[in-house]
Amino acid sequence: MKNLILYAAILIGNVTTAWAETTDGRATDNSGLFVWIFLGFCALIVVAQLIPAAMVLFGLVKGTKKETAEIAPVVVEAPVE
Repeated sequence: MKNLILYAAILIGNVTTAWAETTDGRATDNSGLFVWIFLGFCALIVVAQLIPAAMVLFGLVKGTKKETAEIAPVVVEAPVE
């Protein structure tokens, strides 16, 4: 139990120093409006590609659950001489 408390204290101690890294508590990234519009457009493309992929996946699952029809045997007749 003492080791668990010690490890938790070490972990919390390391995290607080990362929080204290910025002077005013918030990170500045200097990203303008166009950067955020570009990132939003990229996210829109990714989401738009996930919709057809999900539809194909559901179709495959539905196809595997579907009962297979019995295949009729093919009769090949010998050529008449």
